[in-house]
Amino acid sequence: MTTAAPATVLVVEDEDGIADILEITLRFHGFTVHTAGTVQRALELARELQPDLVLLDVMLPDGTGWQLCRDLRAAREELAVIFLTARDAPSDVLGGLALGGDDYITKPFNVDEVVARVRTVLRRTRPAAGDGSTVLRHGEVELDEATFTVRRSGAAVELTPTEYNLLRHLMRNSGRILTKEQLLQSVWQYDSAVESTVVETYISYLRRKLGASLIETRRGVGYGLRQVTP
Repeated sequence: MTTAAPATVLVVEDEDGIADILEITLRFHGFTVHTAGTVQRALELARELQPDLVLLDVMLPDGTGWQLCRDLRAAREELAVIFLTARDAPSDVLGGLALGGDDYITKPFNVDEVVARVRTVLRRTRPAAGDGSTVLRHGEVELDEATFTVRRSGAAVELTPTEYNLLRHLMRNSGRILTKEQLLQSVWQYDSAVESTVVETYISYLRRKLGASLIETRRGVGYGLRQVTP
């Protein structure tokens, strides 16, 4: 079995003390870590390093984490992003996830929790080498778990890590209708009380990229892949 290389994490944080704590802790746990204190430096390092995950503050000296997330994802959709910010209003959390964030951690935080959340996101977005991944198929859609690629009618489709993970969960449960609560727990590891609109948002993203007819909405119940007609 081949051992995967350490994951690279880019910490974007303008408070030196917080950046240092995150860098030291993540390095201790085996990650390759780089830091940036501005939007401009983060964009430069992201292009140069191609990190696996960005740990992203929202309020930065030369811009916002919201816009930086958009720019990073425009350049590379498969990049995983975790927001790490003092902005804890439900609208901020929902907004960050709707922008494509894979997780949202509020300050003050516990560093052990940050490490655990980073690992959880990377397990979803960065399959380990030799993990027995398979190719999932449903109609015209094909998802290769080993190469993190999705195709529709043979053409590659670029998905964000969360979009990919949601599609993979739906494909692994083909033939079932999954409730929003089940999807929130399995894909986001959140309970339904706070994040109830996120599922609808990402279902709409998948429909836009893979076709409106792919996913069935069972009103009052949840979502599932529409049955393929032979």
